[in-house]
This record gives sequence, C-alpha cells and structure tokens, in this order.
Amino acid sequence: MARLFDAYVIADWTAAEGKKLGENSVWIGVAKRDVRFRLYTETHNAATRAEGEALLTSILADHRKRGDRVLVGFDFSLGYPVGTAERLGLKDTPIWSAMWKFVASNVVDKADNTNNRYQVAAKMNRLMTDQAWPFWGAPAKQAQRWLTTTKPPPHEERAGSGADIPEYRATELAIKGGRLQPKSNWQMHGAGAVGGQTLVGIPMVRRLLESLGPAGAVWPFGTGWRALEAADVEPLNVLVAEVWPSMWPTTPTEGEFKDQTQVRTTAMAFAEMDDKGDLAKAFAPPKTATPELVEQVEQEEGWILGV
Repeated sequence: MARLFDAYVIADWTAAEGKKLGENSVWIGVAKRDVRFRLYTETHNAATRAEGEALLTSILADHRKRGDRVLVGFDFSLGYPVGTAERLGLKDTPIWSAMWKFVASNVVDKADNTNNRYQVAAKMNRLMTDQAWPFWGAPAKQAQRWLTTTKPPPHEERAGSGADIPEYRATELAIKGGRLQPKSNWQMHGAGAVGGQTLVGIPMVRRLLESLGPAGAVWPFGTGWRALEAADVEPLNVLVAEVWPSMWPTTPTEGEFKDQTQVRTTAMAFAEMDDKGDLAKAFAPPKTATPELVEQVEQEEGWILGV
C-alpha cells in the first residue's frame, strides 16, 4: 500500500514569555527516510516562537524542493468547543476559519516571545459571558475582572450566562476516563495548561497555511473528517493536523529533554502507522460518530489525530 506522506513533522509549541531553550521551549521533531528509504529522526530546538516558525518554514521548504508530501502535527487545539464563535458574535463561515481570523487579529506575539494572551482571554470572556468565564487561570499580576487566577465553580453549578459552555471538545471527551486526562482549552495557566499555546499557536498555523496556498490543507477542516487516500494528499505539500504527543509511550535517550523525546516519538509513530497502511484510516471518524458530531468536528471543533 502506498504511503500518504514522505516526512512527518511534529511541533511542540509553548506560550512562554522570554527566550528559552531546553525544557518547555519549542521543539520540532522530524521523521523521514534516507536514500535507502530507512526511517530516521532528527530534532530541532528554538528559543522563541518566531524562531520556531522560521525553522518550521525552512524545514518545509526543503521538503517542498524535493517534492515531498509532509504531515505536520501541532500539539495545541486547532478549534474551540462548539458554540464559541456564536457567543463571540462571529458570523462568517466556516466557523473554524472565523475563529482563526478572530484569534489572529487579537493576539500580539512579539519576536522576544512577549505576548498578550491573558488580555485576549479576558476579552473573549467579556464578549462571551461578561464574567471571568469560560477562560480561567492567570498569574496574580495578570488577573482582572474578566480573568481569575483559579478555576471558577464547575459548569453545572453556574447560573445564567455561560452555564451551557462546554468545558471540553468532543475529541477530549473521547479520551477522558482513560490513561490520559486531557486539559480544557479554557485553562490558561497552571500545570499542563493548553489555553495559552492555542491562542499563540493558531495565528502561526494560519500564516503557515496562507503561505502554502493550495499546496497546504488542515485536517479535518479542509479535508473532511474521513479516511484519506493517496489521491487526497497528492496535490498537497503539507497537511496540518492536531496531535497529542502524550498518547505515545516514550523512552528518552540519554540527555534528551521530555519534549524532545515526545516530538521524536510522535513523528516516528505516525511514520510507522503510514508504513503499515494504518494512518489513512486514522483520519476517519469513529464508527459511532453521528452526522451531527461529524458536522461539529468538521466545521468548528476539529479532532486530535489518533483519537
């Protein structure tokens, strides 16, 4: 069976402020084949998101020159829980694209990694509920009327505006209760928080896809939530997907950072799935998915590849 991709690039992003290498910084893992078609991996580290974006662009340009098709996985959410865009008053369709445009137009992320993610979260709370909800979590100096340092009461205990906002997307609910416990998009601060990464990550992915034009697409928004065949990816240089590196068991080599191990392992996991012919099926919804769920995932929420 023909492989869908020639290379597999996994980016572990960060919302950190200030330049930083090593733990909790930007890591990019690549799995590709040598001249004898043997799989091998390499990892790259960047001190800022701007440097990481430039590095990613360079890696993809090299593969494009070779005519390679590349799967690019990002470790943050590419969509928000159903109803978010409507609460923000966004009218454009598709919904995911309107959300991306909104986030990109509000987030300021400077070359030195300073950014306004907490202010954007507070603004979104103000627009959605006029309360410090659904986004939560901030350092004390960033807390304000519309963003608290700690998590507000559970959804079911909330009355009025915002009581019906889902804490998780459908893809996270599909994982909950197993070995892994997903984090909510709404958590901005604290251990494992993904809210900040999502806010600073989405504008970068949007720029990347704009630069690729018709040679780039994002799954499942641009492809449909379905099994993909070689003909589906043939016209593309790059297919972007959301991934969760914690899904794959890791064995660090000596001197490796945790994030470094994860991007290397995840890139290799997708490469091996593709070799076995299993990756094509991973793009499809579970058999239990209803038409309503398929529409929700394709139009607004997205899905984690491999869930």
